[in-house]
Amino acid sequence: MAEETTPQGAPPPAPSATPPATAAPPAPAAAETAPPEQKIKVRKPRQRSCDEKDAKGKLCAGHLKRWYDYPKDVQAKIGEDAEIYRCEFCKTLYKPDPKQMPHSFTLRY
Repeated sequence: MAEETTPQGAPPPAPSATPPATAAPPAPAAAETAPPEQKIKVRKPRQRSCDEKDAKGKLCAGHLKRWYDYPKDVQAKIGEDAEIYRCEFCKTLYKPDPKQMPHSFTLRY
């Protein structure tokens, strides 16, 4: 007495005449978009946090960190051995204040 039991309320499986459809490849539109251009600003005297505002007008206020290993395209825009700072959240680049003494090699013993 081997009877097949199906759950109550579930219809019996129907044989399918068509093969299952294959998954479509992802849309190439996402790959074609270029990355947004990085903003380059000049730091204000004693500035330690980002003053960039988003589309809604909210202040970023991310910490500006010294960026030592920047890529070649940034080096072409700013120059070699430049003292560059980058916001930790929005990735905006900051050049040092031209009125202040550079922080590179200031502590020598």
